[in-house]
Amino acid sequence: MLRVGIAGVGTMGRTHASAYAKLPNTRLIGFYDSVTEAAQRVASQFGVQAFPSYEAMLEQVDMVDICTPTPTHLELVLKAASAGKHILCEKPLGRTLPQCEQMIEAASKAGVTLMPAQVLRFFPEFKQARDLVLAGAVGKPAAIRTRRGGPYPRAANDWYADFEQSGGPILDMVIHDFDWLRWTFGEVERVFAKALTFKKLDHIDYALITLRLKSGAIAHVEANWADPSGFKVDFEIAGDAGMIAFDSRFAMPLMVAKQNAGGGGGGVAVPESPLAEDPYMLEIKHFVDSVEAGQQPSITAVDGMKAVEIALAAIESARTGRVIRLGGGA
Repeated sequence: MLRVGIAGVGTMGRTHASAYAKLPNTRLIGFYDSVTEAAQRVASQFGVQAFPSYEAMLEQVDMVDICTPTPTHLELVLKAASAGKHILCEKPLGRTLPQCEQMIEAASKAGVTLMPAQVLRFFPEFKQARDLVLAGAVGKPAAIRTRRGGPYPRAANDWYADFEQSGGPILDMVIHDFDWLRWTFGEVERVFAKALTFKKLDHIDYALITLRLKSGAIAHVEANWADPSGFKVDFEIAGDAGMIAFDSRFAMPLMVAKQNAGGGGGGVAVPESPLAEDPYMLEIKHFVDSVEAGQQPSITAVDGMKAVEIALAAIESARTGRVIRLGGGA
C-alpha cells in the first residue's frame, strides 16, 4: 500500500484526496500547504495530518501528489526526487522547458516515477473520441477544433493574474487540449496564435491557437478566461469519412456523424454515451498501479514537457505575430 502526501489544499488537492479514498492500495497520510491554517482545516476534513513542512511530509510517504501553483513545481519535484519519492504533478509540469528538463533528469537519476496530471486523457468522452479516431470512424482526420473556457479563475494570492507565474489560459488551461491533440493525432509541427486582453492587466484573456500537425491535419484551439456564463468545453473532429462532435452542455454530448456510403452530404448522427467515471480517480489509479508494477505510466514526463513546449510556442507566437516551428526550426 502506497502512503500518499498531498502538497496543496486547493481545488485539485481536495479533488485528488477524495480520489485516493476510493483506492484500496493507497493511504492518504496528510497534507502540506504554505498556508498552515488551510492545511490544518482540510486535513481535519479528511482525518489526516497537516504537516508543518514539505520535508516533514516527505519523510512519512512513498509518493507525493503536487497540487500547488505552477511556479512551485520545480522545487517540490526536485525535493521529492532527491528523497526517493514517486511524483504525480499537476499540469503544467513546469513554467519553462528548462524547468521540465531539470525535473525529468532528477526523477530519472533518482529512479522514481514522475507523471504529469494530464487528466483529460481519462475523461471518458475524450478517450472515446480518440478511440473512434484510431478506429477510423472519421477516416483521415483533416481539421480539429477545441474550445475551453469560463470565468476568470481565482486562487490564493491571485497567482493566476500574474502572467509570469501562470502563463495565462494558454499554459494553464488549454495545455489539456495540447496534450490530448498530440496523444490523439500525433506530433505538432508549427504553431500560430492570436491573443486578446480585455482588462488593463499584463495577461491574456482569450487566445486562438492554430496547430499544424506533422500528419497534415490542422487544429484550432480556443482558450477563454473571459466567459462569465460558466465553464464549458466542446470539440469537433472532421475527417474524409465523417465527423465527431462533443459539447459539455448537452446530456448526450458525444455525437458521431458518418458520411453516406455514396459520398454525399448529410450523413447519420449516431449518439455515443460513455459511462461517467471519475477521471481524477482513473488518473490516480493508473499512476498508482504503474508505480506498484514498476512500469512507466502511459503519460510520461516527456509528454508533459511537450505539452508545455506547444503552449510556450503559442505564447511566443501571440507575442511576436510569428509562426513558431517546434524543435528549433525557422
